[in-house]
Amino acid sequence: MRKLLASALALVMIAALCGYGFWTLQRPEGHYLSDLRIDLALNHGVPGEQGNLLGVEPLLYPGDYQNLQRLHRKLSAYLEQARAQGLVSPRTVVVLPEHIGTWLWARGEKNELYQVTQRREAWQWLELSNPLRYGLAMLTATGDDRRADAHLRMKAEQMARDYQQLFGGLAKEFGVTLVAGSIVLPAPYVDRGILHPGSGPLFNSSLVFGADGTVLGQPQRQQYPDSEVRRYIHDGRQHPLQVIQTPAGRLGVLVGSDSWYPENYQQLARQSVELVANPVFLTGKHTWNAPWRGNRHQDAASALPLQRGEVDEQAAWQRLTLTANASTPSLSVFLRGQFWEQGSDGQGFANQAGQHLAGNPSQGARLLNLWL
Repeated sequence: MRKLLASALALVMIAALCGYGFWTLQRPEGHYLSDLRIDLALNHGVPGEQGNLLGVEPLLYPGDYQNLQRLHRKLSAYLEQARAQGLVSPRTVVVLPEHIGTWLWARGEKNELYQVTQRREAWQWLELSNPLRYGLAMLTATGDDRRADAHLRMKAEQMARDYQQLFGGLAKEFGVTLVAGSIVLPAPYVDRGILHPGSGPLFNSSLVFGADGTVLGQPQRQQYPDSEVRRYIHDGRQHPLQVIQTPAGRLGVLVGSDSWYPENYQQLARQSVELVANPVFLTGKHTWNAPWRGNRHQDAASALPLQRGEVDEQAAWQRLTLTANASTPSLSVFLRGQFWEQGSDGQGFANQAGQHLAGNPSQGARLLNLWL
């Protein structure tokens, strides 16, 4: 009798495990409506032979990341509208916002992950749907927030492929140089034109794609990660800033708050930089007019001419970026939208010839154009 009960119990457990394994493989997709409108918030200067910096501030939500087709449809619709307004040419450098690639960790998951309202619930669905990958990633996770590290590390191979396919494809489709915001990957590197994740710590990095869809240079790692992500993202100061030759001029990329620090511009100037792209992600709703949070965990922040809370975020970003760089044309582009309970804020702006250029404020998706 005991053997019979043990056998029955074993069969039940095997059936349950097989059922759970089958459930983790199912990825049905729900219907999704997307707003493809975008406003031209800034159009400064006149068209010329030098080209232009074109910032795209997309309005994104978790559902946009369920598959690459959805995200491509939205971003290509924005660029198509820019092209219809005469803002896209072979000398155009398109700049996308920080972390637009990082959210690719959510690609290809169960419908429930996109429907919940809290990020911790989304993480739970991610872990339940990928138990083996998550468990293995936890074994190699580093930093003070090993759970966040594991979420990104477990899908790094897929994220790197998706990032290159999507943004390299957009650059080729529209015949532009494209600064693909940023993506968080473990020790990323480019080998024979292919982006690969390594096995080291996580870095917040940006890649630039040429008009033929190929990668230009190596991943540009963020030098000074901000206070919110420093628990699992490492600084990239061991990997110097690079300048990339584009049809519009010699391009430097400063990720996020790297645009505050004069030494970064000095490093780029020594390489004869001619234009600067600054992808940004500012977390929290209504933070643009809230007291500036600063970067209190970076030693270099103590030398900045502002103190935390002295001004609001808007004034801090505009003043620090202009003070650090008064000569090279630059464009700061912010990610917009809502990721579960985590909102985002910020209004993109440009600097040229020592002049700050603010676009028309808007809550929707925005285009920012600076003729060089």
